[in-house]
Amino acid sequence: MSRWRDIKQGNTQKKEENPKVEIDTSPSSAPIGSRIKAFIVDMFMIMMPIMYITTYLIMEGKDDFQGSDEARWITAGVFGFVVILFWIIKGQTPGYKAYSIKLIDNETKNNVSLPKAILRYFIFLMSATTILLSFLPFFRKDKKTIQDLLTKTTVIQEKV
Repeated sequence: MSRWRDIKQGNTQKKEENPKVEIDTSPSSAPIGSRIKAFIVDMFMIMMPIMYITTYLIMEGKDDFQGSDEARWITAGVFGFVVILFWIIKGQTPGYKAYSIKLIDNETKNNVSLPKAILRYFIFLMSATTILLSFLPFFRKDKKTIQDLLTKTTVIQEKV
C-alpha cells in the first residue's frame, strides 16, 4: 500500500512491507537472580566442606589457613575441579539443580566439553577478581556473563 505522499509525487512503486528478519535461535539465559542464588548454594554445598577439610584436617586451624595464599588457591582449584565435573557430566551443579537451571553449549545444545568447562571456570575466576566484569549481565539484554560470551555457552532455565 502506497502512502499519500508517494502517490502525490508519482512514486507508486510497491515496496516490500515485510523485510526479512533474522531470527535469533540461541537459547535465552536464565534469570540473574536464579543464577546468583544457585552460586550461593554451590558455595555452601561444595566450597564450605572443602574449606573445612583444608582448614581443620589438613592445616592446623584457621590462622594457618588465613596465612597461606597457597591453601586458598588450592581450595579454589578443588572447587573448580568439582564444579567442572558437574558441568561436564550433568550440566548442573547442586545449586543449578535446586533452581532448575542448566549450562549448555550454544552450538550443540548439550553439556559443555572439558576444554570449554575449564576455560569457563578460569574466566569466572578472572571476572570475580576484577569485580567489574561481574556486573556485565546487568547491562546486557540477553543477561550473559563474560564467561558465557567467550566460551559460547548459556545458562538456561530448564523446563520442569
